[in-house]
Amino acid sequence: MNITFIVLLILAVGIGVLAGYFLRKIMVAHTIESAEKKAQSIIDEARDKQKELLLRAKDKYLEIIDEAKKEDTQRRRELKILQERLQKRESLFDQKFLDFENKQQKLFEKAQQVEEIKKKIQELHAEEVKKLEEMAKMSQDEAKQMLIERIEKDVTEDIMNRIRKIEATGVEQMENKARAILATAVQRCSVSHFSEFMTTTVDLPSDEMKGRIIGKEGRNIKTIEQLTGVEIIVDDTPQAITISGFSPIRRQIAKTALESLIADGRIHPARIEETIETARKQIALDIQKAGEDAVYQLGIPGLDPKLIQILGRLKYRTSFGQNVLNHSIEVATISALLAAEIGADISVAKKGGLLHDIGKAVDHEVQGGHPQIGYDIMKKFGLPEEVAYLAIAHHEDSPHTIEGIICKVADAMSGGRPGARSDSRENYLQRLEELEKLTTAFPGVHKAYAIQAGREIRVFVTPEDVDDLKAVILARDIAKQIESSLRYPGEIKVTLIRERRFIEYAK
Repeated sequence: MNITFIVLLILAVGIGVLAGYFLRKIMVAHTIESAEKKAQSIIDEARDKQKELLLRAKDKYLEIIDEAKKEDTQRRRELKILQERLQKRESLFDQKFLDFENKQQKLFEKAQQVEEIKKKIQELHAEEVKKLEEMAKMSQDEAKQMLIERIEKDVTEDIMNRIRKIEATGVEQMENKARAILATAVQRCSVSHFSEFMTTTVDLPSDEMKGRIIGKEGRNIKTIEQLTGVEIIVDDTPQAITISGFSPIRRQIAKTALESLIADGRIHPARIEETIETARKQIALDIQKAGEDAVYQLGIPGLDPKLIQILGRLKYRTSFGQNVLNHSIEVATISALLAAEIGADISVAKKGGLLHDIGKAVDHEVQGGHPQIGYDIMKKFGLPEEVAYLAIAHHEDSPHTIEGIICKVADAMSGGRPGARSDSRENYLQRLEELEKLTTAFPGVHKAYAIQAGREIRVFVTPEDVDDLKAVILARDIAKQIESSLRYPGEIKVTLIRERRFIEYAK
C-alpha cells in the first residue's frame, strides 16, 4: 500500500515537472515572439520616419536651391542695371569732354580775334594821334605841356586866395584848441589794452586726466575737436592741456566743456556732446551779460534786448588783435567826452560810438562790409538815422555830421594807441576766416573748421545731400578752389567727413 502510494506520488511529481517545463517553454516562446514583433514594429516605424526626414530634407534642399537661383538672378539684374548706368555716364562724360574741347577751341579763336582787333585799334589810334599832331603842328607832349601851363595859370590865383584865408583864420590857434580837446578826452578815458592770444590753457588735477581726455583710440579728444572746431594739444606740460584755435568763442566753449567734464569725471563721447551743448548755452548767457554790462557801464538805456545780445557777441571778436567790445566801449567814452567839449549831441555820439562796429558781430553770417551791416542792424531795431549813420561815418573820408566826425576820430584814437592792435595777427585771422567762409559756400557743407594753424580744414557735410562719390568730388573741388582763391604758405589739407547717425528710443 505504501509502495503503491509512493510510486504514484513519484509519477505525479514527474508529470508535474514535465508539465511545468513544457508550460514554461511555451511562455518563453510567446514572450520572444512578442518582443520580436515589438522590435520589428520599432524598426518599421524608424524606417518610416527616416523616409519622412529624407523627403523633408530633399524639399528643403530644393527650396534653398530655388532661393539661391532667385538671388543670383536678382543680382545679375542689378549688376546689369549698374553696368548700363556706368556706360551712360561714360558716354555722357565723353560728350561733355568733346563739348568742352569745342568751346575751348572757340574761345581760343575768339581770343585771337580780340587780339587782332586790339592791334587794329592801336594802329588806328596811332594814326589819329599822328594826324592830330600834323594838324596842330606840335607833338603830343608839347600839347600836354601847354595845357598844364594854362591850368596852372588859371588856378594859381585861386590857390593863393585860399591860402590867405586859411592863414587869416589862425591855423595855429585852431590846432592848439584841437590838441587841448583831444588831450582832455584821452586823459579822462583810461582803458587797458591787451592782445588776444590764440591758445587757452586748461588746468588738470593730475596728468592721469590727460589719458582720460584722449580716450580709447583717441575717441574722446576727436569728439571734442569735431564738435567745437578747435585743436586740443596734449604735450609734456605738467597738469595742463592747451586749446588752440583762432576763434575765441570756440576756445571758450571747449574750455568750459572740458572744465565741466573734469569736474564731473565722466568722460565719454555721449557725455561730451551733452556737456558741449550745455557750454554753448552758458556762453550765450555770458554774451548777453557782456552786452548788458557794456550798456550799464556807459549808461545807455532803452536798447532792445536782442540788440544788446548782438553787442555782447563782440566780446568774442577781435580786430587787429584788439577786443572789439572793449574798443567799442572806449570809442563811446571818447566820443561822449569830445562831444561835451565841442558842444555836439552827447547821447548820439555815445550811443553811435558804442554800436559803430556792431556789424562785426555778424559779418561772418551776412554778406557785405561791417559798416553797412551795422547801419542796417541799427535801423532794423528802430534807432534814429543820426545814430545809425555813425556805423558808416567812421569809415568815410568826410562824414557829413559833427557826431560822425567825432566817431571817426575816436575810432582812430582807440585803434591807434601803441600796442592796441597787431596787423600781422589780424591778417592771419582774416585768412583763416576766409578759408572757412570759402568752404561753407559749397552746397552740402554743414560746417567747416580751420585747425592746425590753418594747415588743415575739416569739412562736415550733410550725408543726405552728399553721397560717397560726391564727397570725393567735393573734397577735390574745395582743394582746387582754395588753390585758386587764397594765398598761403605750404599746403592745406582738406579733410571731408561724412557721418550718419541712427537714433531710436526704447520705451
